[in-house]
Amino acid sequence: MRRAADMLPIGKIAARTGVAVSAIRYYEAEGLVHPIRTEAGQRQFRRSDIRRISFIKIAQELGLSLTEIRAEMASLPERRTPTKADWEKISRRFKEALDAQIARLQRTRDKLDGCIGCGCLSLKTCALYNPDDTAARRGAGPRNIIDGP
Repeated sequence: MRRAADMLPIGKIAARTGVAVSAIRYYEAEGLVHPIRTEAGQRQFRRSDIRRISFIKIAQELGLSLTEIRAEMASLPERRTPTKADWEKISRRFKEALDAQIARLQRTRDKLDGCIGCGCLSLKTCALYNPDDTAARRGAGPRNIIDGP
């Protein structure tokens, strides 16, 4: 049974997480959080929702879409506070994604001067150059920069 002391109104959740009330309502509409409604229709959140909303904020700052965030949150228990082990599983997946993103950013940083700033217009040294469109099989965009040659 939930005790009133264990529940927080949306304003307190917003203050604790630094997330606007309107964003929290949006997260509810998107199925990312599930507040309890009082008889008067007011939203009441579990204390564990502070961590859930903080998680959403961090994931968005890492560049994850709400679809990706929803998929990760689907692995969390809804009826109980997630355990350390629950969060560690998600953290491992995030670390792998972050490592890949960091590698892409480093490749781009290392080639940035050569591909944008040099002005040489040399097709022999340009990292964007794609003879016979061979990079197309790896996807759209500047694949030699994104993936490496």
